[in-house]
Amino acid sequence: MKNKTLLAGLCLVATAACSTQGQVDPDVMQIATTPLTCSNKAECELWWQRAQTWVASHSKYKIETANDSLIQTAGPDGGKRALAFQITRAASPDGTMTIGFSAHCDSSLGCKPNPWEAGADFKQYVRGATGTAAGAPQGSATPPQNAPDATHPETMPGRTTTLPNGEAMSK
Repeated sequence: MKNKTLLAGLCLVATAACSTQGQVDPDVMQIATTPLTCSNKAECELWWQRAQTWVASHSKYKIETANDSLIQTAGPDGGKRALAFQITRAASPDGTMTIGFSAHCDSSLGCKPNPWEAGADFKQYVRGATGTAAGAPQGSATPPQNAPDATHPETMPGRTTTLPNGEAMSK
């Protein structure tokens, strides 16, 4: 009887762990989908420098392009879980600039780190938020949940999702 109770308890724990795997924390989703808009030239230049620093320290792929409007890494390589990044900067008619973030991998197992968590981390770092793991290398952050959320088929690996702010996010 003791073994049956133990087995039942382990099955319950395993089921609970599986039911939450792959879901993105609402706070992370909020940060990841909030537009990254700088308001003046000095702030925009600082944020663009921070964007390049973040990509250089978080990408497993080398940066192939880095100019005034695009930061892009190589990749993704076939079947790898590492994220490839594309960061854009576009001027708005009101004089502000918007920095866009896109991350994707080429693995059926999902990306590592999770693109939503990477996007939130990127935006916090670029804005200069303190008290986050934003400046830490990706290996020291909280382990991401990598399985796609079955309730959101648009977040399946290999698919691109357009966020409410017009940015592309893909897995």
